[in-house]
Amino acid sequence: MRAITIPEFGEPDALVPADVDAPTAGPGEVQVDVVAAGVNRADVMQRKGFYPPPKGESELPGLEVSGRIAALGGGVEGWSVGDEVCALLSGGGYAEQVVVPAGQLLPVPEGVDVRDAAALPEVACTVWSNVFLTANLQPGQLLLVHGGSSGIGTMAIQLAREVGARVAVTAGSDDKLKACAAFGAEILVNYKEQDFVEKVKAATDGAGADVILDVVGAKYLDRNLDVLAFGGRLVIIGMQGGRKGEIDLGKLLSKRGAVIATSLRARPAAEKATIVAAVREHVWPLIDQGRVAPVIHQRFPLEAAADAHRLMEESSHIGKILLDVERTH
Repeated sequence: MRAITIPEFGEPDALVPADVDAPTAGPGEVQVDVVAAGVNRADVMQRKGFYPPPKGESELPGLEVSGRIAALGGGVEGWSVGDEVCALLSGGGYAEQVVVPAGQLLPVPEGVDVRDAAALPEVACTVWSNVFLTANLQPGQLLLVHGGSSGIGTMAIQLAREVGARVAVTAGSDDKLKACAAFGAEILVNYKEQDFVEKVKAATDGAGADVILDVVGAKYLDRNLDVLAFGGRLVIIGMQGGRKGEIDLGKLLSKRGAVIATSLRARPAAEKATIVAAVREHVWPLIDQGRVAPVIHQRFPLEAAADAHRLMEESSHIGKILLDVERTH
C-alpha cells in the first residue's frame, strides 16, 4: 500500500512516500480503507524525532483518519464491512489502510462527507477529554483557549459555546481572531500585540478564566496562573513554548487552582475507548444537528505530506489540514 514513511528525522522532506505492507486486523480490531487523514502537530514532532509512537504501534505518522471498513477482526460487533467511519489512532494514518481497535471507531456524522470526517477524531477527543471530562467546564464559566484558530481551538470554541460557557482566545492575527469570533469566542486577544492576562481580567471584572486549555507550555505558565480564576483549572496539552518552567506555589494555593498535564496518544486502549464513547454520546449529536462542524483549511494529496507539514509549521492556517489518501479518478 502507499504510505508516508520517515526513514530519517528532519525537515518536512524527511516525509518519504513508499510502498509498505498493509496491516491486518487482529482480534478486536478493524481494518479501514483510508479516504483522508488529519495532520497534527504531533506528526510534526514525530517527524523531527521528538515524539515516537507508543511501543508496538505503527511507525508511520498520522493520528486520525476517515474511510470505510474493509475487514473485521475476531470478536468485533456493531460494525460492518463498508461502514463509513473515522478513527482515533496511535499512529499509521498516513497510509492507504490502517488497523484500529474497534473502541476507537466513530461513525461518520450525519451531513458530514467522509473526506471531511478525518478532521474530527483527534480534536473532538482532545477537547472533550480535557475541557469537559478533566477540567469540568460548566455553563456560565469562562474557557481561555490558547491557539484559538487551530483545529483544537476551533472545536473547543464550538463545544464550549454549545454548553453555555463563555470563550476567550489568543491568536496571532486579526483574521484568525475574526474566525474565532464567528465560531463563538467573545474575548479576542492578539498575543503579538496584547497581554492576554490584562484583556481577560478586564473582560471578567478581574475574575479571570475558570478553565485554560494551553498548547504553549512553559512560556505561558506563570501568566496562565495570573489569569486563572479562583478554583480554576489549567490544562496543559502542548509544549510549543518550552517544557520547563517554574510554578509559584503560593499563587496557585491562593487561588485553590489546579495544573493538569495530559496527553492522548499514549493512553491505554481502554481509556481511549472510554473517551471515544463519551465523544459519540455528547459531541456527535451536535455535529449531526449541524450545530458543531469540522473546520478545514486546506487539503493535500498524500504524496504532498511534506507541503502539508510546511503549512502546519507556518501556523497560518485556521482549522484542520488534511491529506487526501483515496485517489479519485
